[in-house]
Amino acid sequence: MADRSLRGSGLGAKSFEDETGVEFAPRQEIGYDCPNQHHFALTFAEEAEIPALWECPRCGAESLRSDGERPEAKDEKPARTHWDMLRERRSIAELEDLLAERLDLLRSGALGPNYIASSGSAKSA
Repeated sequence: MADRSLRGSGLGAKSFEDETGVEFAPRQEIGYDCPNQHHFALTFAEEAEIPALWECPRCGAESLRSDGERPEAKDEKPARTHWDMLRERRSIAELEDLLAERLDLLRSGALGPNYIASSGSAKSA
């Protein structure tokens, strides 16, 4: 240990273990092509599942594998709108009845700005 000094080395920064006798896993190098004409290669273990897309280290664009393997297209659900969720709970006839009821309340002044103004002045008087 006298020949190896730990002085000046950050904690966890380096491993001082020898690599002699260590057998590394079989590896493969996969190339990726960026739409901005950048090419780069990454090393993966042979048994690893290789992603079809990878972020370009130079520009951040989505890069495809050079060997031509394309990602599988995923079926995406359309976003549910407020109207879609409302239609799951109520029929058109029910919605028309509710609308007519609310319009009557608004017109009579029992609901809305007129109702708030009149109820607010009654409380303060």
